[in-house]
Amino acid sequence: MERFGIKTPVRYGINAFLLVAFILAGYLITQGGALGRAQNIMITQVGVFIILAVSLNLPAGYLGQLPLGHAGFMAVGAYAGAIFWRSGLLAGYGSVVVGLLIAGVVAAIFGVIIGVPALRLRGDYLAIITLGFGEIIRVIIMNLPSITGGAQGLQQIPRHSSFLVVYICVIVCCLVIHMLMKSRHGRAILSIRENEIATESCGINTTYYKVMSFAVSAFFAGIAGALFAGNQGILEPNNFSFMMSIDILMIVVLGGLGSMMGSIIGAIVLTSLPMLMQELMQGINQYRLIVYALLLIVVMIFKPSGLMGTYDFSMSHVLEKAGGLVLRGKKKGGDA
Repeated sequence: MERFGIKTPVRYGINAFLLVAFILAGYLITQGGALGRAQNIMITQVGVFIILAVSLNLPAGYLGQLPLGHAGFMAVGAYAGAIFWRSGLLAGYGSVVVGLLIAGVVAAIFGVIIGVPALRLRGDYLAIITLGFGEIIRVIIMNLPSITGGAQGLQQIPRHSSFLVVYICVIVCCLVIHMLMKSRHGRAILSIRENEIATESCGINTTYYKVMSFAVSAFFAGIAGALFAGNQGILEPNNFSFMMSIDILMIVVLGGLGSMMGSIIGAIVLTSLPMLMQELMQGINQYRLIVYALLLIVVMIFKPSGLMGTYDFSMSHVLEKAGGLVLRGKKKGGDA
């Protein structure tokens, strides 16, 4: 049977064209006054949580660990980026890029420092130690008022998180993690999830890949934290409580552990839905945890693998299937 195929350069060209079209369309919509300020903030907030969910999916979904300190890495990146932006050392997009890189690098350093001892543990023990790390970071932030503003919060943060900046970071995050998982390093990470003992017996350094996954995840969590700061304009330690880590984990679990598309869909639904409901019904935010719990129960009963399971969407595969259907249709028409 004849199979319709698309060459790799053409695939890259199609994907690049679609991404550029998405960025331009979103930029024109958000900057053209078609949406209000609240809607623009919500859209950028969705992008921030997509980065958080996709980055957490690396250690939780692909590596098979259970870290609960993602809010801590987010907090480190948020304050590092915000402090740099407030300093005014650079201006324009140069300041934005350098601030995001500083946020990511500082968070990645913390990820390595925490990952080396923490990733010797597994399961519940890893969850507990990473949860403790997140709370330690929050308490330290509260007790450094001269640097972080303490409990009063860090204010007057430049609002650099426009649609363009946030969603370019979303694309970079998804692209880097996708390329990592398609490489030999990604196969090593997946093998650790399936059977760590067998992976070690094959000569793969499991500690190295665990720490690397943790560091990459923390890097993008730090960038997401800086974007969060640039979107809100103010940071408070309570923004990065234990519940923030739970919210991010909920997105990953509901979307599907090991599915990047699931993390994206989960972030869109669980970030935008409460905001939309809050506009329609005042006070709905207090029932957010009840809604999350019910959603998790329903998904675990009817689809334990999450909404998307381990499936990842591919535009190239969709086009190949469509092209194959067209070829078969022409063949049938010719035979007739």
